Amino acid sequence: MASSGVRGPTPRWGPTLGGAALFLLLLPATAAQGCSQNTSRTCEECLKNVSCLWCNTNKMCLDYPVTKVLPPSSLCRLSSARWGVCWVNFEALIIAMSVIGGSLLLGVAICCFCCCRRSRSRRPDKSEEKAIREREERRVRQEERRAEMKLRHDEIRKKYGKNSGLPISVGRSWPGLPGPVQCQAVSAV
Repeated sequence: MASSGVRGPTPRWGPTLGGAALFLLLLPATAAQGCSQNTSRTCEECLKNVSCLWCNTNKMCLDYPVTKVLPPSSLCRLSSARWGVCWVNFEALIIAMSVIGGSLLLGVAICCFCCCRRSRSRRPDKSEEKAIREREERRVRQEERRAEMKLRHDEIRKKYGKNSGLPISVGRSWPGLPGPVQCQAVSAV
């Protein structure tokens, strides 16, 4: 079967996007009208509109310059500008946001560093792997030598008629030998 293209309901974005575009075009005109009307009023009334900026030196409600990040000093000094809330000046707001942003970035960097260190410490690196491998090889060789020595001792015990599992020691008498072996100290003159 040949499909005719799109299956299911077709999204209807046309009217929604058109309405949003019309709203955005009309927003600057209404915002400018709203900010200039609040000039002789209080800071709280001015800042009810988020596109307004209150200048505390001349008690004016101004349009926030949306084309720039910070309002220019010709419009209002940063220490006198209020945006969002009346009790924080724009300068303090910028400093506080910078400190909070820097702290968040530093916290993320520290977390990333700690996570990377932890994952690196879980996996042994090449030198540690080599040391572990050499230690294991030494342990295996030592066990082989121990087994060979035990076998040799057992053969000696069998040869001389000692079937007990006691280790061979110096100073014990053997069948056919006179008493224990005595060591004498030699003095040098």
